[in-house]
Amino acid sequence: MSEDSHIWEKFKNAEDSALSLIYSQHVDFLFGYGRKFSDDEDFIFDTIQDLFYYLITNRKNLGEVKNIKLYLLKSLQRRLILELEKKQKQAKRNNDYHTEPEIVFPAEENLIRDEEEQAQLELIRQGMQQLNSKQREALYYKYTCGFSYQQICEIMSVSYDTARQLVSRAVGSLKKTLGKDFLTLFFILKKEAFLF
Repeated sequence: MSEDSHIWEKFKNAEDSALSLIYSQHVDFLFGYGRKFSDDEDFIFDTIQDLFYYLITNRKNLGEVKNIKLYLLKSLQRRLILELEKKQKQAKRNNDYHTEPEIVFPAEENLIRDEEEQAQLELIRQGMQQLNSKQREALYYKYTCGFSYQQICEIMSVSYDTARQLVSRAVGSLKKTLGKDFLTLFFILKKEAFLF
């Protein structure tokens, strides 16, 4: 039994220490992921709280979980999409809310603050803008979150070949656009993965 499976079983058996551990280990990651969908921090926080409330009240009926981070990400993704669609209907403004995550890599934001790296940032932005939203999303899951292709398939509801193809094409496009700066971007993406 994996460590995640063991922790999940403890959680299902109403052990408060397991709930506390799951929450503390994953809340920052979930909040960061939620920011890909919305800038409304209160909305994201409320949705995360609703997710944990649901998990607590239904823990006896929950299935086996081998990867808690992946399970929580998929659960939050579904909730965010449903809630954003509700908000969109209420607001009746199609452009106010979107249900696809808008992937912005932390490395991009950090480079803005450093004037000496403005040229490199612009090149990275150009490369990222040439990717479609699905390629950006797959790249984010693969390199920033460190998920396997199989896990990317589950999150994005695509086949294994499609997941590999999305990442491969994104990497190929970035290599072409960034040239020698590609290795710098790749290093940044890999380094960011360890923050989660």
